[in-house]
Amino acid sequence: MKPSLTLLALVLALFIVSPAFAQANQPQESYPPHPDSQEQPGVPKGEVLKFSFENSKIFPGAWREYWVYVPAQYTPDKPACVYVNQDGVQWNAPVVFDNLIHKKEMPVTIGVFVMHGRVRATNAESALDRFNRSFEYDGLGDNYARFLLDELLPDVETKKTSDGRPIRLSKSGNDRAIGGSSSGAICAFTAAWERPDAFSRVFSAIGTYVGLRGGHNYSTLIRKYEPKPIRVFLQDGANDNNIYGGDWWMANQAMERSLVFAGYEVNHVWGEGPHNGKHGTAIFPDAMRWLWKGWPEPVKAGASKNATLDALLIPGEGWQLVSEGYRFTEGPAVNAKGEVFFTDGPNNKIHKIGLDGKVTEFVADSKRASGQAFGPDGRLYSVAGEKKIVAYDIEKPGSPPAVIAEDIGGNDIVVAHNGNIYVTEPNVPAVDQSNVVLIKSNGEKK
Repeated sequence: MKPSLTLLALVLALFIVSPAFAQANQPQESYPPHPDSQEQPGVPKGEVLKFSFENSKIFPGAWREYWVYVPAQYTPDKPACVYVNQDGVQWNAPVVFDNLIHKKEMPVTIGVFVMHGRVRATNAESALDRFNRSFEYDGLGDNYARFLLDELLPDVETKKTSDGRPIRLSKSGNDRAIGGSSSGAICAFTAAWERPDAFSRVFSAIGTYVGLRGGHNYSTLIRKYEPKPIRVFLQDGANDNNIYGGDWWMANQAMERSLVFAGYEVNHVWGEGPHNGKHGTAIFPDAMRWLWKGWPEPVKAGASKNATLDALLIPGEGWQLVSEGYRFTEGPAVNAKGEVFFTDGPNNKIHKIGLDGKVTEFVADSKRASGQAFGPDGRLYSVAGEKKIVAYDIEKPGSPPAVIAEDIGGNDIVVAHNGNIYVTEPNVPAVDQSNVVLIKSNGEKK
């Protein structure tokens, strides 16, 4: 039985029109303007100033434009809170800030809206400037945070408003928010992740937490690291990009789940939209309200559900600086009393942190010691730089160490409960490999 021409035509028609049919049946975006995104009568208007910056040592050769919003309520006698946004002015932010500051729903905040860097073309008539956007925004690490803190924000503070007010910015991370869209969003999160002491509030719209320059790792890293004092607002849409770098929609949901798991204060709004700023613009006023809620109360780190971290960390306590001014510290080792010993190899020292928290010199000439560990006999075993493994009696400060083994160019060390010693020996030239050497309690080496 032959199929009819009518049936064949119908099947072909379905193949031809199905993409358009599917597109037409996607949920349509409808995000009406938020009242706080529109100018309101009686609300003082801030000023937006435009500048450029091209003296970066962190991103050498790149120049950029940036805009500074200064609210009408700002007075230079008190440093203002700060909001930094990547990709320039977005979200109709100056109007939003006017309205929210007027209603005291966010503090007096100076906005810094910075474009990504561009490298000037050699010949402007035949080529365009090279965009530095992905390199600056999508990459992990502290480069962009350092750029903001060490270069751009100090440059902002050299400027004045049109009526002569000098611009003064708060240096407190609790007074600073940062945000952006797409690659600008992951850039904002990275700056806060690397420097939570400098940025504690993050607005992320359609964030690029995918495999471009390592952003896909965040959903795992967040779960493994101790929580940081960062408050995060996420936005994305179900029709966001799903391309070679990854699935933006799934990546943003993974970020939200990881942040919740890790104890962060996180909020989100999901929509149906694709990779654009419509939804982000619509919710920006409410996001700002939420990010600044309770200010000036500090943003606090939460409690992670990571059982390993829970066993190691003391609830409610952060890291404290014990001592500084060393060239290269390593080899931390703790004895049964709770005293900590560490090396400063380039200075040939071993230091001790006492139970009172004070740091004293334990060994004046450690022979560039590196790794250390306590053994079951209570002695401090150390990898000395003269290809020796030595042991110190900590009850006899100043006494010479016992030589345990020689001719081992070691680095790190572990002492087992039975007295066996394991030493890493990296880069052995004779065999072009790295070794782990076993030193038994009877002195035998393997």
